Amino acid sequence: MKRSHLLLTFFICSPTAAFAQDTSLSWQMPMMSGGRMMMLPGMRGYVPPMEPFLPGRNLDPTTLPTAMPSQVIRMNTGDTLLLRAGFVSRTINGRTFAMYGFNNQYPGPMIRVSQGSEIVVDFENDIDMPTSIHWHGLRHDNRYDGVPGVTQEAIAPGENFVYHVRFPDAGIYWYHPHSREDIQQELGLYGNMLADSPNLDYFNPVNREEFLILDDILLENGEIAPFGKEHGNYSLMGRFGNVMLVNGEPDYSLDVAPGEVVRFYITNVSNARMFNLSFGAAAIKVVGGDIGRFEREQWSESVVIAPAERYVVEVLFDRSGEYQLLNRFQTIDHFLGQFYGQTDTLGSINSVGETPAATYHDSFEQLRTNSEVISEIDGFRRHFSREPDHELQLSIRVGELPQGMIQFMSIDTAYYAPAEWTNSMPMMNWVSNTANTEWVLRDPATGRENMDIGWTANTGDVLKIRFHNDPESFHPMSHPIHLHGQRFLVVERNGVPNPNLVWKETVLVPVGATVDVLVDITNPGTWMIHCHIAEHLEAGMMTSIQVQATD
Repeated sequence: MKRSHLLLTFFICSPTAAFAQDTSLSWQMPMMSGGRMMMLPGMRGYVPPMEPFLPGRNLDPTTLPTAMPSQVIRMNTGDTLLLRAGFVSRTINGRTFAMYGFNNQYPGPMIRVSQGSEIVVDFENDIDMPTSIHWHGLRHDNRYDGVPGVTQEAIAPGENFVYHVRFPDAGIYWYHPHSREDIQQELGLYGNMLADSPNLDYFNPVNREEFLILDDILLENGEIAPFGKEHGNYSLMGRFGNVMLVNGEPDYSLDVAPGEVVRFYITNVSNARMFNLSFGAAAIKVVGGDIGRFEREQWSESVVIAPAERYVVEVLFDRSGEYQLLNRFQTIDHFLGQFYGQTDTLGSINSVGETPAATYHDSFEQLRTNSEVISEIDGFRRHFSREPDHELQLSIRVGELPQGMIQFMSIDTAYYAPAEWTNSMPMMNWVSNTANTEWVLRDPATGRENMDIGWTANTGDVLKIRFHNDPESFHPMSHPIHLHGQRFLVVERNGVPNPNLVWKETVLVPVGATVDVLVDITNPGTWMIHCHIAEHLEAGMMTSIQVQATD
């Protein structure tokens, strides 16, 4: 199995040598859905072939700073934020853990700026692993993109790095590590950023704004499940948690007044999990995506959001009572070969008290058409129907896996779901790792894969890229594909034109799907393209595009 460029970004500064072996930590076989513990033939006694690792396991959480809820920090151009990644004490479902946090907060500070601002972030690494910060979604300077081995060296424990962060576009963004993010992001290193438009009529009037960061965490017998020290595991499907988190908490709660309209900025920061989010019976109006507003606002019963995506929705709570925040989906039990529905209650919004003096029912009932967005996109429409400049096939290559697992998987993929909503094959997922599993981006025009692809472009180019998720691969799975430093329009899915566009930089490509995106190339530098399932990224599913500046 070819591994020459695998894990360039994340293991160029491997932290393994800095870790002392923890002989008290051991692998525990994961449960199947419904709490069953079932073993495939030939897999008894098989465990991930690496040392289990859990940062902070030997620390006493009571001696660490108690993590606080995220605080909003409003910043102006030229302001400096001192940002520190360190150990914190977090309590989840009654158990207290040593975890990570930015500035002792969960999530990290919510950075709010005006569109066009440029701020300075003086970052200090006070965790036990090399790290960096990627400013997800921003079209800013390449040297501050936060990718070890590509734009900077990994920041060693005890060291710092000064980022200059620019916000050319209005939108909701987030920041997170780009070094072993399968560990660091899972343990709490993430935070939101919001760039406000100077246009006072940019969004509809609302009674309030709230931020929802969706996540999950994997607990085993009341403890955080260990990670692979030498390299990542859960490489097939990604690390799905079994405890859902909203803003770092397992039981989100918000009080509103009857009749309030609330704008929610929603971000999915989970390692692998898609969410299908609804607000009980409340009406949902989708108004924005990753980078700004949709051409037209639209109603939706729920919001499907993949890892790294963002959506902006407005919700009317028109009566008194409780509205449950739900994640509802249907999935397949691969072991028993049957479908089942599942609902996760993420929290509740409680509508209590008196109706506010200012109500915005009339504007909420109207679906706006955003003429400024349509006008800007008009300049790109001539490119929509042309042939793609590049294609990427999404596939997988596996090495030495247990024979029973290979036999089961070959039968299992007689049926494949367009998207996986939960870890329905936990045993097989658990033993897969970056030594035996490689996720692949392949350019069919050249046959080159991952970091060997070598695309180039010039600023001012408009590239059409086609993604095809190969349903015939060993284990097809949906992939949220993220492009650093640029923006794109999702113009077509499976040959059907997209009727309502929004600027994005992350798109979900379901199994068997073909998705065409149109990339506005404006930003010089070397920019990553990768799957945002953290474990797929660790298993090599990344490439880059070199953009040259033109006069």
